[in-house]
Amino acid sequence: MTLLEIIILAIIQGVTEFLPISSSAHLLLPAELFGWVSQGLAFDVAVHVGSLLAVVIYMRKEISMLTVGFLKHGFSKNQSNESKLAWSVVIATVPIIIVGYLMKDWIALNARTALVMAVTTIGFGLLLWYADVKASLTRKLDSMGFSSAIIIGLSQVLALIPGTSRSGITMTSSLMLGFDRESAAKFSFLLSIPAILGAGLFSTIELIQQTEAVDWMALLYGAGFSFVSAYLCIYLFLNWISRVGMLPFVIYRLTLGTILLWFVFG
Repeated sequence: MTLLEIIILAIIQGVTEFLPISSSAHLLLPAELFGWVSQGLAFDVAVHVGSLLAVVIYMRKEISMLTVGFLKHGFSKNQSNESKLAWSVVIATVPIIIVGYLMKDWIALNARTALVMAVTTIGFGLLLWYADVKASLTRKLDSMGFSSAIIIGLSQVLALIPGTSRSGITMTSSLMLGFDRESAAKFSFLLSIPAILGAGLFSTIELIQQTEAVDWMALLYGAGFSFVSAYLCIYLFLNWISRVGMLPFVIYRLTLGTILLWFVFG
């Protein structure tokens, strides 16, 4: 890959990982538009490491509180708000781990197509719009309970279908459950930590089994640009989402899905 390709792909990964617009659909576009080859497994791991570091550093206060709360009250009868939220993250992560492990190869062979991404980008974009319009926006993050975590966790499984958007579907289900936009976004970001970590570990295991030479400078640039773009994305999104709502992202998804359909049928 050229340096320009590295920068563009890393920024795409960093930004789209946390916005409700689907990272997989965006990573398909450069290949369709410019004929770029796959970035490779090592580069994929690197940009995910950058995104993971960004969300961990940005959410460090929340992570610290959840960790302390879990260690103090996680196994007691009297759960604190922090320990309940920590358990909610764990509970909501279990479904995607199980289904992802069982279905990963089938999805890679059968669902990673431009048509699937186009349909899911548009369909789940409309669902996000509906959830945002109908949302009561009355619940805060500290009211997250185990039943809500289960529902959000089951919805996150749909993110295994390319084009759905992990952040998009978890925010959609949170909004439908009555959470305000900032709380929905924060819980989605907390869920992204084990999700990205798990995906990264699977990719790392596959990478270890390969014998191809690794371009370490490409990985360093990829991780760096992914980190910076992801951190800025999280910061701006959380500062703007309560004011602008989800409509701009819905419009963007509909436009992106239409472009993908043009590639398929054009």
